[in-house]
Amino acid sequence: MSFSNDMDDEYEKLFRRLNPPRVVIDNEACKNATVIRVDSANKHVILLEVVQVLTDLNLIITKAYISSDGGWFMDVFNVTDQDGNKITDESILDYIRKSLGPESCFTSSMRSIGVKPSMDHTAIELTGSDRPGLLSEVSAVLTHLKCNVVNAEIWTHNTRAAAVMQVTDEETGSAITDPERLSRIKALLCNVLRGSNHSRGAKTVLSHGVTHTDRRLHQMMLADRDYERADGDVLDEKQMPDVNVVNWCDKDYSVVTIRSKDRPKLLFDTVCTLTDMDYVVFHANIDAEGPEAYQEYYIRHVDGSPMMSDAERQRVIQCLEAAIERRVSEGLKLELCATDKTGLLSNVTRIFRENSLTVTRAEVTTRAGKAFNTFYVRDASGYPVDARTIDSIRQSIGQTILEVKGSPADSKTGSQDSSTRFLFSGFFKSRSFVNFGLVRSYS
Repeated sequence: MSFSNDMDDEYEKLFRRLNPPRVVIDNEACKNATVIRVDSANKHVILLEVVQVLTDLNLIITKAYISSDGGWFMDVFNVTDQDGNKITDESILDYIRKSLGPESCFTSSMRSIGVKPSMDHTAIELTGSDRPGLLSEVSAVLTHLKCNVVNAEIWTHNTRAAAVMQVTDEETGSAITDPERLSRIKALLCNVLRGSNHSRGAKTVLSHGVTHTDRRLHQMMLADRDYERADGDVLDEKQMPDVNVVNWCDKDYSVVTIRSKDRPKLLFDTVCTLTDMDYVVFHANIDAEGPEAYQEYYIRHVDGSPMMSDAERQRVIQCLEAAIERRVSEGLKLELCATDKTGLLSNVTRIFRENSLTVTRAEVTTRAGKAFNTFYVRDASGYPVDARTIDSIRQSIGQTILEVKGSPADSKTGSQDSSTRFLFSGFFKSRSFVNFGLVRSYS
């Protein structure tokens, strides 16, 4: 079996060397977007790899057409910068060509999707029940253990929390390698995560690797089953995405359609989830030129079969809803810029906790001795954040280093048309669909 797998792998590498990926970037074909076309030998996860490169550059994907039947993968993306302009910066265009073209080792993988070894820091992965003040408690423990948080991303969803943190030793500024110290860090963090809630598990993982943070957070929350809702949960249906799954019997595809309010990285989040659930996207159409995004995927399981049961389709719907909701930023956005020092995150989040604010999402970045932190906060009691509370926090932390961006996220979204359409239906000759009654329509 091992010999057979090795032969298959070598054949795959040879095929890709003989058929290297080709990237064409065109700023003339579309009036208001840069068109990027990627042709490559097909393989599982290739769509995620391409979307990841574009997303990590903070590009906005306004339209996309994907086709990967047979052994060849063809993608067309219309992209803009954050301001809606075409991409004209040659350094960015050159990076795209190198990352996706023949020089990329698309062939042996842009393995930012996997884990790379690093001795610069120690990576900490945390999952557990969310509660007010949790980030403050975690960062206080790390400060007590003389760990400096240099980078971190924290998500919360459906009463669950997940974090990927990169820490260094306070004295050496490098990764923590002592086994006894690592064991103590793990044990104390597990105790904090567990708290008084023993109904759901808490998990702490330490490593000396570098992974793609956003994808890892999706994987962690998926494994933690954050898509499961407790009985009796009251949902605001108008805020939820509209996810629909039907089977196209003539072509053995499962067709997934998604409508939701558009936002950055939405395409990455849905493609990431389908990939991690072991589904292959054979065709897709993405339209996100307006305030609402429409995504249509023609998929099969990696074994070549469409979805075979109501339970499987229900789980796909729940997991895609969760993937879309995780990154929705609920609350007031606060940005902090200050000289980095051990305990900074602990001090700031302690002040939030003392003022009855809970962190719903956070991103911590350190560059050249400066800390750039973004927090989304809400009142722990569920009420709107009081302006006097923010003034008090800014006086405690420093008016010049903590800025308020915008206002608490609008909890209302417009109604959505729940009728099902298939933008790719004209591409095929037959249109025999079976709807299994698993349409989530909210209007």
